[in-house]
Amino acid sequence: MAHAPVVLRGGRWWLDGKAGSAPDSDPAFTDVLDDFALSMAAADRAVANLLIRQDEAPSVNPGGWR
Repeated sequence: MAHAPVVLRGGRWWLDGKAGSAPDSDPAFTDVLDDFALSMAAADRAVANLLIRQDEAPSVNPGGWR
């Protein structure tokens, strides 16, 4: 979650701002952050898998047969 005003440090979410950092203690908000972080990680894995599959794509067969 680069460039976000929240950071996960030591298993705890922190709010970062110009004045400094403060731990987030709102369970509802941290649950949303946890879900968002899991979704972002899943999306990153899906994109990485697509890139790997794209690199492994078979070459084109000029005869049209596989």
